[in-house]
Amino acid sequence: MLQNPIQLRLEKLEPWQHITFMTALVERMYPNYALFCQQTNFAEPQAFRNLLDAVWEILTVKTAKINFENQLEKLEELIPTNEEFDMYLTYPAVDACVSMSTLLHTLLDRDLMMESVLKISQQSVASVAQLEEAQTGIEVTNENQKEIESVCAEWDVQWEIFRVLKDAESRDVEMIRGIRAELREDGVSNLGLSL
Repeated sequence: MLQNPIQLRLEKLEPWQHITFMTALVERMYPNYALFCQQTNFAEPQAFRNLLDAVWEILTVKTAKINFENQLEKLEELIPTNEEFDMYLTYPAVDACVSMSTLLHTLLDRDLMMESVLKISQQSVASVAQLEEAQTGIEVTNENQKEIESVCAEWDVQWEIFRVLKDAESRDVEMIRGIRAELREDGVSNLGLSL
């Protein structure tokens, strides 16, 4: 597990900040999933997009009512397996689904919050480290991670999202919408892939 000081800082956030942080990271994994679907015709990426939009809606619309157990059932059908597909993109697609599952489980059980926020942060950075290892053959460790540009870039983005959230006095819907819009317009995944 790669260590970063952000892991300690995340503990100090409020639940709505945790959920926004996790949703932002899943948003950054979405292009990986969508590209996998486009290349394999495995599933309709819009189905995953709809699940993600439902979570953003909970964060930005006071009256939003969403059945997260239902959402989890829908997600089940969207998860590819490495046995089915012999291509690298399967791994980041599965990572996106696992992170989405973690997020939905957390919305059903708030006691999982702290564990989940660290898990998704770790999952996102692990996807980046795995790609790096696949391309270079060099294992990413706590000792060498500072020399690896892609891993540093991922931690930087996580810090950026964290700082925006940390500076919010209260649950600021416009700020949350701003984070979502920026990540969507950017359209670049944690692996540097874009749709």
